[in-house]
Amino acid sequence: LILNDPVWFNFAIQEVVESFKTTDSPVRTAKFVPRKQWIVTGTDDGKIRVYDQDSRELVKEVQAHEDFIRSLCPHPTLPILLSAGDDKVVKIWDWDKDWECARVFRGHSHYVMQAALNPLDHQSFATASLDNAVKIWDIGSPVSVGSLDGHAKGVNCVTYLASSSAGEKKLYLLSGSDDFTVKVWDCDTNCCVRTLEGHTNNVSAVAVHPELPIFVSVSEDGTVIIWDATTFKPIETVNYGLDRVWAIGCRGGSNQMAFGCDKGTAMVNVISSS
Repeated sequence: LILNDPVWFNFAIQEVVESFKTTDSPVRTAKFVPRKQWIVTGTDDGKIRVYDQDSRELVKEVQAHEDFIRSLCPHPTLPILLSAGDDKVVKIWDWDKDWECARVFRGHSHYVMQAALNPLDHQSFATASLDNAVKIWDIGSPVSVGSLDGHAKGVNCVTYLASSSAGEKKLYLLSGSDDFTVKVWDCDTNCCVRTLEGHTNNVSAVAVHPELPIFVSVSEDGTVIIWDATTFKPIETVNYGLDRVWAIGCRGGSNQMAFGCDKGTAMVNVISSS
């Protein structure tokens, strides 16, 4: 969702309980950094802004990109944050060094829409771009270590799926595109093992549920598709009547999910037949 102000939503009463002003520029991405008690935002003026989670006071402001910031990704252990934007680059910011830019990753030829860290190897991350490609990177090198090419149009979103089978972990990458498909990539071979069809418009976001063996894709066609994370088969398609769907949120420790749409937010409980 594109907002001018970050908002706080109470799951229990299903109401917005607070918002705070950041800037006149639209906020395209916002992330919590729990170990620092921060809220970090990325905006259309190319700035990263860091706020104290309790006081909402501005902690730091960085002119990070020359165009819109599309994605922010805090590292789970290191004092760094990835940012991606319409200036076609990804950057690493070291907050222990007063938010110094530690590295710039170049290689995409169009807007970089999202960056996602590898959950099994925190030195590695993937990016999605409107140049039709998904690229794999090592945080220690500015040069891409792999490119996943197969989408016919721009790629809007990317996330990792770690699957366990016979006691072994298998890692996949999921990408959603303006070609209306979600692709499943084998991270060992960088090959596409499945192309998932079902949406009739651009796929805007994809997310793996933290508790259930499913992942979810959403689209500008207004639909939410729930997929089996083992067989990659569709389980259910839902339309909440709120027009285009842009964002997915999963609440840890529960079956709850939220979907951000043009005309509102749908908060749902996903019931697992297993």
